[in-house]
Amino acid sequence: MTGLTLSSADLDPRRRRILFRCWHRGIREMDLVFGQFADNELPGLDEAELDELESIMAEEDNDLVKWILGTEPTPERLQTPLFQRIGSYKPDFEEIAERFGLTK
Repeated sequence: MTGLTLSSADLDPRRRRILFRCWHRGIREMDLVFGQFADNELPGLDEAELDELESIMAEEDNDLVKWILGTEPTPERLQTPLFQRIGSYKPDFEEIAERFGLTK
């Protein structure tokens, strides 16, 4: 769950770039969400979904984490089936923090 599992060898250049960006977001929580989503769904996305994914990834990570965790309401423009699918890859961050001794 903490790293790339999809090989980029069989992906076209656009999907390779997206895969890399999904696993290198800047905030580890978003790496896990977007990375797992990409590993599982990137090969099957059509061009319109790739466009939407790139648009979502252009949002600030600090905002994305709040929307995905539900600490702030998701803007209407992102209330789409694709964004919901991405959000379904949200790991249990509290469990991860406990497992690695990151809780107080």
